Amino acid sequence: MSTVFFLVLRRMRTPLILVITTFSVCVFGLAMMPGVDANGDPGPPLSLFHAFYVMTYTAATVGFGEFPPAFSDAQRLWITLSIFIAVTSWSYALVTLVALLQDPAFRDALKTGRLARRVQQLHEPFYIVCGCGETGSLVAHGLDALDYRVVIIDADGTRLQEQLLHEYHTDPILSEADASAPAVLERSGLRSAWCRGVIALTADDDTNIAITVAVRLLRPPLPVLARVRTVRAGELNLDAFGADLLINPFERFAGHLASAVATPERYHLRELLTGLSGAPRPERHRPPNGHWIVCGYGRFGHAVTSRLRRNGMSVTIIDQKHYDEGTVTVQGTGTEPDELREAGIDHSVGIVAGNNRDVKNLAIAVTARTMKPDIFVVTRQNREANAPLFDAFEDDFCMVPSRIVAEEFLSVITTPLLSAFLRTLPEHDEEWCTRVAEALEETTPGRTPFTWTLPVDHRRAEAVHRDVSEGNLVTLRHLLTDPYDRQRRVPAVALMIRRGERTLTMPSPETAVQLDDEILLAGSLSARRRIELTAANDNVLDHVRTGREGAGGSLWRMARRVRRTRRTSRTRRGRAHRSRTDR
Repeated sequence: MSTVFFLVLRRMRTPLILVITTFSVCVFGLAMMPGVDANGDPGPPLSLFHAFYVMTYTAATVGFGEFPPAFSDAQRLWITLSIFIAVTSWSYALVTLVALLQDPAFRDALKTGRLARRVQQLHEPFYIVCGCGETGSLVAHGLDALDYRVVIIDADGTRLQEQLLHEYHTDPILSEADASAPAVLERSGLRSAWCRGVIALTADDDTNIAITVAVRLLRPPLPVLARVRTVRAGELNLDAFGADLLINPFERFAGHLASAVATPERYHLRELLTGLSGAPRPERHRPPNGHWIVCGYGRFGHAVTSRLRRNGMSVTIIDQKHYDEGTVTVQGTGTEPDELREAGIDHSVGIVAGNNRDVKNLAIAVTARTMKPDIFVVTRQNREANAPLFDAFEDDFCMVPSRIVAEEFLSVITTPLLSAFLRTLPEHDEEWCTRVAEALEETTPGRTPFTWTLPVDHRRAEAVHRDVSEGNLVTLRHLLTDPYDRQRRVPAVALMIRRGERTLTMPSPETAVQLDDEILLAGSLSARRRIELTAANDNVLDHVRTGREGAGGSLWRMARRVRRTRRTSRTRRGRAHRSRTDR
């Protein structure tokens, strides 16, 4: 607001000085003009107050009325001259003011001030999403569905205006600016205590990296998630780089495809955990092992080819643009039958249509399926709007970069401990992944399970925290017991416990819960409610542990604590007495 105020003062300084000067001259001049009395004889001039009064309604409104008594000719002449001078100065001031209101810099200052006020008025958790393309829009909608407020920054005003047409539970705060500028991030709430993280999803990798570095330097504890396309995440030192999660969608999907071929159960388990909670369970993808054809050798083609060859499969590459690099086998696009025949489609088990144009990828897929109906077809869908075309084709595996990034970001945001669990998957074999996936599928048949973290603290798990503090034993089995039927377990699985610097993967039901543990759970939504009820209510926790039906209320808990304290004191005094007697 101060910027707008000083900008107005700077631009309107000359017009305001001119208006004040001319008005003052007119007032003093009128006060010096000789007047006349009621009989028409020469009289004293108007006082300064009366002259100011007459010029106020004359110069400002161009209305004219003679102050009783009637004016003299000199006064009438001066007022006439004053009208022309005042109108000129006021007109100049108005023209300058209109020009100021149309000045882009002034309008930007107004927008900036308005944005700063709206962010300052936010008193609930929110995320800053930089970039509102397809991925940014998906992430913003996902956060909105999770009841988080969103501040969206994008340099393209048209994209921001499109967000106003989308259905949000709460209106997002929009900022048209370059998100790589630290000042823009600060105005958007980077230093706010309610800001829960920054998500860099602009179309430019350099901008995403600049955002990540700015967040890490200006507010180090704040989580920052970024998408990169041209930089390999593995080539970056994440500790020095500072991002909590870097995703290259092409590398990520290539890894998924290779994992689906080599370790299908591990890939299926990952899909179960990172899919949208409550959505239909993802179908199992089992790409065959053998010879593959990759059409398009850009960033995506490079990543897929590298991963497939690393898994021991032979690959033939079809590409027009990169043919001269020497690694491309067939020059072409893959849309012609002769090109696919030359690439060996007859003895191929799968084909990847990985160009950056959806129409070309569909043409390749249709041609390949026509020539060999049982071939495994993998397509790359670049635009979300073309989803009906890919659904109509019914490919075997479809890669949508925006969806991959959005789903993984949302899963990490909702359950930060989940990313730690996913990093442990390569350490386990297919049999272990099968057991975990089957356990998850039993919790929510036909649906993707919900994943959440239960921190053992006084706020989220008050009863457990209190009992463990008093030295009582609380195990995972107690938490997973149905409070309405002690003979049953709630449909949920404990995936991991983070205890300080240590993590326990797939802990046993008899694992004792400790203070400040973070427990990663997966299961149905009703299971989450029941576990949280057990963790927060003393009577429910006592019931699942002992089977006793206790009365509730804070008074009862207080009385029980006093009774336990007295019992503990008596026990200690008894031990001390026996010790003295023995001596």
